[in-house]
Amino acid sequence: MTMGMIVCVVAAIAFVVTSLLGLWLIPQLRRLRLGQNVSETGPVWHQKKQGTPTMGGMMFITGILAASLTGCGIYQLSVHRQTIPAGLAQMDLMKFFLGLLLACGFGAVGFLDDYIKVVKKRRPGLSDRQKFLLEALVSVGYLLAVYLAGDRSTVLYLPFLGKLNLGLFYYPLAILLMIWTVDAVNLTDGLDGLCSSVTFVASLGLMVVCSVLSHTTTGFLAAAAAGGCLGFLVWNFYPAKVFMGNLGSTFLGGVLVAVAFGAGVPALLVLVGIVYFAESLSVVIQRIYFRITGGKRLFKMTPVHHHYEMKGYSEVKITAIFSAATAVGCLLALLSVRYI
Repeated sequence: MTMGMIVCVVAAIAFVVTSLLGLWLIPQLRRLRLGQNVSETGPVWHQKKQGTPTMGGMMFITGILAASLTGCGIYQLSVHRQTIPAGLAQMDLMKFFLGLLLACGFGAVGFLDDYIKVVKKRRPGLSDRQKFLLEALVSVGYLLAVYLAGDRSTVLYLPFLGKLNLGLFYYPLAILLMIWTVDAVNLTDGLDGLCSSVTFVASLGLMVVCSVLSHTTTGFLAAAAAGGCLGFLVWNFYPAKVFMGNLGSTFLGGVLVAVAFGAGVPALLVLVGIVYFAESLSVVIQRIYFRITGGKRLFKMTPVHHHYEMKGYSEVKITAIFSAATAVGCLLALLSVRYI
């Protein structure tokens, strides 16, 4: 079986498992009354989404895990010895499994947040400090495991600029990048199909980057994420029948982090995740502007997708624009790879 065929199989399994699982899971979420609590500070027309089943991220988590593990198994049994140097293949495999654990760790933090808010009915769930500490713990665990596995490089590749050895500063910066990425993906999950669509495009971009850099096994995780997001869009595209919840968005953020770090290009997250970081920065800028101007707002509402909603853009249009912006970021990331 060729590499292209394995990638297609991985994406197809993730899509089929995710989309079919919705037939069973969504009714179960309704039966358990695990409905979305819509924030009163959001656009008033979002109140109609109140009660829509949430924590649907379990659908694509199952699909992504099943598909990526299947692809890894096929690859290990068939072609990797013929295509990739043994040392690189072994480290790539190790980072693949550690990446799965990383994504599941972030997903567990999201699940705990959802559980407190949706099941225990205690809003706003985990405090910012609690969430930061738990996500930092997951990040430190991943970096420590990679270090013990033998990858002790502290060199950071900066797109179009070259490589920079950060020494010990690499680790705190890596932790902050991981947490920021995961939280930024979480912020993007505010419109029907937005996070799923943007992450579908971002995953495709990282999949191609992994292929170019010969991080094949890690690339299967990106392919599975793309298939899982597409399968979830069957149920999550406007008007959404289910939401992914913090469980789903933090898991997806963890997957993107795992792929970028597994391929040795974590800084590419800034390009591939250009929409995520724009969403996050809009919140930061809004707060700073609010304080220095004595209560004025630069954006009508943040994260920035709500700003465009308030300007009259439909959810579908915003999703299309943000997905296109992500595609541009992925193209820039791919072009920058040639300088590595």
